[in-house]
Amino acid sequence: MNLIKSTGTFSFFIIISRLLGYLRDVLIAIFLGSGPLADAFFVAFRIPNTFRRLFSEGTFNSAFVPSYMKELNSGKKRAKIFAGNIFNFLTLAILFFILVVEIFMPWFVFLIAPGFTENSDKLDMTINLTRITFPFLLFVSLSSFFGAILNSHNKFAAASAAPIILNIFLIITLFFANYLKDDLVIFLSYAVTISGLVQLLFLIFYTRKIYFPAVSFKINYNSKLKFFFRKLIPSIFSSGVTQINILVGTIIASFQASAVSYLYYADRIYQINLAIAGIAIGTVLLPSLSKYVEKKNEKKIKFIQNKSLELCLFLSIPATLALLISSEEITSALFGYGSFNQISVKNSAYALYFFSFGLPAFALIKVFSSYIFARQNTKTPFIFSIYSVVINISLSLYYFEDLGFIIIPIATTISSWVNALMLFIFITKKKYFEFENYFIFSIFKIILNSTISAFIFYQMINFLNDFLVYESQYKLATIILLVIMTFIFYILLSIITKAFKISDITLKY
Repeated sequence: MNLIKSTGTFSFFIIISRLLGYLRDVLIAIFLGSGPLADAFFVAFRIPNTFRRLFSEGTFNSAFVPSYMKELNSGKKRAKIFAGNIFNFLTLAILFFILVVEIFMPWFVFLIAPGFTENSDKLDMTINLTRITFPFLLFVSLSSFFGAILNSHNKFAAASAAPIILNIFLIITLFFANYLKDDLVIFLSYAVTISGLVQLLFLIFYTRKIYFPAVSFKINYNSKLKFFFRKLIPSIFSSGVTQINILVGTIIASFQASAVSYLYYADRIYQINLAIAGIAIGTVLLPSLSKYVEKKNEKKIKFIQNKSLELCLFLSIPATLALLISSEEITSALFGYGSFNQISVKNSAYALYFFSFGLPAFALIKVFSSYIFARQNTKTPFIFSIYSVVINISLSLYYFEDLGFIIIPIATTISSWVNALMLFIFITKKKYFEFENYFIFSIFKIILNSTISAFIFYQMINFLNDFLVYESQYKLATIILLVIMTFIFYILLSIITKAFKISDITLKY
């Protein structure tokens, strides 16, 4: 496995997916803005999409890959039997869960968006839309299963490309917005569910030579299956702690008009960076790290962990500085059109600004957790995640009345840094991780290069400010040009200072 090449492949498809997701959200912002219909759809979309992120963005991998790799080392037949048991149990369990939630949907929505009870029309709309979107959970969960199998075999392209399908379906629907009008949110909800089914079929096709599903109601619930699900439940919570914190934020923000929409758009922007700096690295890292842990190859373990952490910081630190410098300009350039007015831009940018402080922490959680998951320990990250969520909820509830929705990104950032710090202390204390001699000097160069690049980025923003105002028709092109130019400068500076080595591109682990 080549860390940079595999991360690059994974990141490429993530970027394509996020760009299409951006186009989707621009169209939603234009046609829905940040009003009641937008709030209703975002809650209905947020619920299954949160589960998608919980399952697909490293979480299912965390429990499945180490166990599957262990079986694979003992033979392909044993790996297939293990995968078959997981598939059948997962299918039946999720089908049952969906049925229960569909029956009790009004109570379920109340738990997710209690503030909507003040507007009965918005509440009813949210219930109806969530009923339509919720079966997406089954399709995306099974998609994560097949994606995890592909990742275990170091085949990252198809699994990372699959989410593109969701955005394509939603974009096609949005192009008919003028004809659909108030029914747009209903058709968007159906598009979510249908895209999930297509995504599942897509991954089954690519996995067929490795594993092809055979649905059976007969499940061999043996010790291996028990062990896996004992690891999966805490893994879902710990790997998805960022998403859980955001979901908690959505619940609290539902008491303030349009706040759900502000947080959604802010979340969409920083998630692009998180996907590359944290999720991609964590996902690519886990199969190889699990293999070396199983073989007790300490030299390889130390090397690959240091390289993954270095790459994580190399990507997340400059991204953090860029978002802090230009949160409003980026938000305006990406979403400041149509019904998404200047007030919406300012409020979403305000949320993005505080989310940005937590970006390195969000990424580090993904990477540090992989170090622990590779050793089949999901309990410790789970415990730390509980502490994180408790801190988040406590801060959000205590300060919401005084600060409003902006406490949500602040609390999420603080709790995430606490989580990242606890993980770091644990892995160093347990000697799961040890710094290579070169690492400290390398990080110093990354911080220095990031700071210089950020300063230049800031100066260019000020120089081209007239092209970045809300009313400018050139703002999107301008911000894209500035980001690309700054990133190229950062890479060149990193090559000169040897913070980034070209030889690392071909380096295999």
